[in-house]
Amino acid sequence: MTDKGSNRTITMKDDESGKTASFPIMNGTAGVPVMDIRSLYKEMGVFTYDPGYTATGSCKSEVTFIDGDEGILLYRGYPIEQLAEKSDYMEVCYLLMFGELPTKAQYDKFVYDISHHNMVHDQINNFFRGFRRDAHPMAVMCGVVGGLAAFYHDSLDINDPRHRMVAQYRLVAKMPTIAAMAYKYTIGQPFVYPRNHMGYAENFLHMCFSTPCEEYKVDPVISKALDTIFTLHADHEQNASASTVRLAGSTGANPYACISAGIAALWGPSHGGANEQVLNMLEEIGTKDKVASMVQKAKDPDDPFRLFGFGHRVYKNFDPRATVISKAAHDVLNTLGIHDPLLEVAVELERIALEDEYFIKRRLYPNVDFYSGFILKAMGFPVSMFTALFAIGRTVGWVSQWNELIGDPEQKINRPRQLYTGSAARDYVNIGQR
Repeated sequence: MTDKGSNRTITMKDDESGKTASFPIMNGTAGVPVMDIRSLYKEMGVFTYDPGYTATGSCKSEVTFIDGDEGILLYRGYPIEQLAEKSDYMEVCYLLMFGELPTKAQYDKFVYDISHHNMVHDQINNFFRGFRRDAHPMAVMCGVVGGLAAFYHDSLDINDPRHRMVAQYRLVAKMPTIAAMAYKYTIGQPFVYPRNHMGYAENFLHMCFSTPCEEYKVDPVISKALDTIFTLHADHEQNASASTVRLAGSTGANPYACISAGIAALWGPSHGGANEQVLNMLEEIGTKDKVASMVQKAKDPDDPFRLFGFGHRVYKNFDPRATVISKAAHDVLNTLGIHDPLLEVAVELERIALEDEYFIKRRLYPNVDFYSGFILKAMGFPVSMFTALFAIGRTVGWVSQWNELIGDPEQKINRPRQLYTGSAARDYVNIGQR
């Protein structure tokens, strides 16, 4: 295999057959170049083998860019740190969906339109009664979001740009309402309808924690922190759930089915469930005075105990989202005056990780999952709701990725290949002769 340098092609030769073929190198706006191997099978008679698609570019995308070595995350070119500090989640939603930051007039209209799509069809209330009261909120959300296609027939034509846009608005607007309803259903409280005058995160908190019995006022510090969490989770390039949405979308499936598939993928503990693992780890440690000894256990390769919430598969330096959310975490704890032993454990663990040479040398900095878990716990959410809140924030990324897929003329139904390792061809033997 040789790189032709300035021509930017890779030439491959099969020594057995003598076949030779060249494949062009493609460069994006930023990031690692890719080799275009679409003609590989035709030219060389082989496929590539890449478990987990860790070295495979499946699409062109303008939505999000990650540089894991440098700790960079960009939404449409804008650094996540700037957006988290200067913007809000609704503005980020507009950016991801339309490609540019809105003017004041565009922003106001977008917020108005989203807020006036946040109610769900009244018959969906009956849908919830089919679930057990102890059903996991993510199981409920998978079913209800997928079922939206049965209620909103006027936005199912994926070839109609207006249908696609209406579906995107509905999904972003209704996801907090559905998640709040799932939460209320599991605790046996009546559903609380959304209020159009409230902000996105504020409205969700009100739907979750208010009751008909008394007035409930949302703390602006808590609302801002949750808005920041939604912003940090809005999109993350071609992760497992976004890829699932794109794969389902490649079949021509309706947008509600595609986003439901994304929710199912996010539910996995290796993806959206990571912050839940952090809380389980904190509970295993128990109290602040045990942190140092448990850190030593984690350093021992022969000890099964592991620390969750440190390092990241993509970010090899630091997670830029963690820098932002760390401040939000401490703001929330100070505002609420929380004295939860588990939160004290988390703060002590964070302190050690940022000072201990073992963590620094291996670049095991606290990631976004480490902080988001105990922020949500401090807000009063049960662990079962953590991934549901992740789904709310990520919905805009999913719909943006889905819409980009539908408009990409190069995309076709996804059909990965395999390296078959089963039995060779063999003849059927009648049951009495086996």
